[in-house]
Amino acid sequence: MMDAINTVRSEFAAQATLDERVDRVFEAMKAFGFEALIYDYTPVPYDIDGGMMIPSLMKLRNISHDMPDYWMDRGYFLIDPVQKAAMRSSTPFFWSYDIGAETPIVRFMTDDTMPVARYLRERDMSNGVTVPVHMPRGDYATVTGIRFGASGAFAGHALRHLAEFNLLAQVFHESAYSTFDTTAFGAGKVVLTDRERQCLSHAADGLSAKEISRVIDRSVPTVVMHLNSAARKLGAKNRTQAVVRATHYRLLDTPLSDRR
Repeated sequence: MMDAINTVRSEFAAQATLDERVDRVFEAMKAFGFEALIYDYTPVPYDIDGGMMIPSLMKLRNISHDMPDYWMDRGYFLIDPVQKAAMRSSTPFFWSYDIGAETPIVRFMTDDTMPVARYLRERDMSNGVTVPVHMPRGDYATVTGIRFGASGAFAGHALRHLAEFNLLAQVFHESAYSTFDTTAFGAGKVVLTDRERQCLSHAADGLSAKEISRVIDRSVPTVVMHLNSAARKLGAKNRTQAVVRATHYRLLDTPLSDRR
């Protein structure tokens, strides 16, 4: 098993960019009977009030070009039964929007989710397998393989290959993650400058504006300006709330580029 994992990992590593690695996993997925791919990544899955977050990244292969508009801009991601099930699961699962299908998404299907079901059925994308990837730091991703048409015998076929597809998806995400440009991943659509993040980080450690000014060798008014700017971006009423929100959204974490 380890030899197989290392082989797949090497194949992904040989591709220089994220898109090339997405292309490679899509080709590999076809061996399991999948005809389309959806891959999304969210640095923080829930907002400060406990609501689901729109993903920061979505990659598609052989999928209708308008899906990002519906899922990210119009908010279909937030009512997607597959995503609701994946948020609560650490294991891969087969799902179906076919009438009468009993899959893990059934309990999340309500009148509110009908727009998602309608969109997928109209595009013949009613069946698939989703692999949830919950990372230790709180990051969240899903790798989904789609089969066009009614489920029929495909459900049994997909379930037989669930473990293999899970392994492929996990190794792919590990590879994809290493290519991410975190400057594009402002959690909650908030992007702090390096100086704003630095000042908030020191504030989180209990330093006053005067103490921060000595540490970073800038004037107190400059420090206050950065702190106020960060608070405005975060929709915070004061410095304490700004620190809490920035911490929740992991905006004070060390950038990925510094952890490679």
